[in-house]
Amino acid sequence: MMTAFTELSDRVFVLVEPMLRVNVTLVVGDGEALLVDTLSTDDQATELLDAVRRVTTAPLVVVNTHHHFDHCFGNEVIAPPPTPIWAHERAAAILRERGTALQRSWWEEFRGEDPAFADAIARITIRPPDHLVHSAQALTIGGRVIGLRHLGRGHTEGDLVVDVPDADLVIAGDLIEEGAPPGFGDAFPMAWPATVAALRDGLGPATRVIPGHGAPVGRDFVAAQHDELADLAWLIRDGHGDGVPPEKVAGATALTRWGDAGRHEATLAVARGYDELDALI
Repeated sequence: MMTAFTELSDRVFVLVEPMLRVNVTLVVGDGEALLVDTLSTDDQATELLDAVRRVTTAPLVVVNTHHHFDHCFGNEVIAPPPTPIWAHERAAAILRERGTALQRSWWEEFRGEDPAFADAIARITIRPPDHLVHSAQALTIGGRVIGLRHLGRGHTEGDLVVDVPDADLVIAGDLIEEGAPPGFGDAFPMAWPATVAALRDGLGPATRVIPGHGAPVGRDFVAAQHDELADLAWLIRDGHGDGVPPEKVAGATALTRWGDAGRHEATLAVARGYDELDALI
């Protein structure tokens, strides 16, 4: 059962989906509201929409921070046309062109440990975003100015950051991860540090950052995550230059402090980083 929204700042609410700890953010303006991310399945999206309507009955504008299922597979339920869905152009293109194949791969990933959840992923109808961002876009939502920014490749090639300046708050999606290792399945480990540096440099001392998963954080956390990603990128670059096997480089990264999950993500990170350096991705 999904929890209710909690007000984090003036008319900015956050709901935490309990299974994967996905953060969904609701920004309420005068007569209009912005919903950032839509969760994984039709049932989750239905519960999410009920939670939204307990806060506001205003028409919605939706943003997907990136193309991964846990952030956008609720689009069809939450935002049937003509409700606008904004995303980076590459995130939208991936969902249009490869969405069905990705849906099957995520079904395969979960079918062993949670068959019911896997089947729920398989049943959704993918609705790709229809309002596209190249580098930046300003929105006005019920009188509140909202900024959408693509700072570069990182967790995916199409990550969006959502700025809520009047609340001194940034919604970072999975560019920032709290409570678990960053995810590198289709990431760009060599580019990710510069993208997080651009995010960090725009934060004030009191700015709150809502990560894709986990508790809200501040500038110091973002700076520390940048440093971790930068150290990882240097290890990858050195290992690649010296011809070191990826698994050996992976064992040397700080991500291994997360146990099996960290070792898994470190292995993915090195493989992806080697592909970046070889211009394969």
